[in-house]
Amino acid sequence: MQEQATSSLPSSSERSSSSAPPMEVKEGVESDEEIRRVPEFGAGASTSGREAGSAAGPDRTQSSAQTGQRRRGRSPADKEHKRLKRLLRNRVSAQQARERKKAYLNDLEAKVKDLEKKNSELEERLSTLQNENQMLRQILKNTTLSRRGSSSSANGEGQQ
Repeated sequence: MQEQATSSLPSSSERSSSSAPPMEVKEGVESDEEIRRVPEFGAGASTSGREAGSAAGPDRTQSSAQTGQRRRGRSPADKEHKRLKRLLRNRVSAQQARERKKAYLNDLEAKVKDLEKKNSELEERLSTLQNENQMLRQILKNTTLSRRGSSSSANGEGQQ
């Protein structure tokens, strides 16, 4: 029964024959989620062709000391596979970080343009209001001077 489960996986020679990233095995049909969830090889599964036949039943029932020993002495193919997985995850993570940064910078640039536009509009309004205020002060000054002048001349004419 165990042999049926392992037969659906690529053979050990297919897995370790190339140093290309694992994503090329399925010819580019993986999603980002599938790339992040690269399956781990079990303690019984072997990556070298010499040990492929013994990876079935009897190895599963061995003591934990032997299993621990096998974990410590990983085969070069296992190490290479883990390294490639790590590199692939790192590459995907770096690409996502670059995309997030690009989106953040685009958002920031849009905010800068919007704020510069608002600032320009406010400066224009400030200038307009300052001019209007200055004109109104001048009108008020002229009005008060003309009233004083007309009231003093009216008072002067009335006294004579």
